[in-house]
Amino acid sequence: MHMHTVGKCDSPDFTNAGPHWNPAGRQHGRDNPAGAHAGDLPNLTAGSDGRVSIKTMLEGAVWSGEGGLFDADGAALIVHEKADDYKTDPTGNSGKRVFCGVFTRP
Repeated sequence: MHMHTVGKCDSPDFTNAGPHWNPAGRQHGRDNPAGAHAGDLPNLTAGSDGRVSIKTMLEGAVWSGEGGLFDADGAALIVHEKADDYKTDPTGNSGKRVFCGVFTRP
């Protein structure tokens, strides 16, 4: 899963959520020597009942101002269909976008 730059989830494939949040212009993946994007998050696995629970942090995140996640158009959390390989740029070979949630600043 990844944080994406645009707080929109209206298209069937969620492409309007934009690319991964990457204010420093790095490569993708925590195992990539030139990475990682600020929006790269850990993989998650759903249980047999389809439920998921995760607690994670965006290390070094800037919420507002220059490079902030919560700019005028918000942000989106995208869950992809496959596990992220943590190294392949730009998406970690994580496949299609299958879930999208919008975050906006209050």
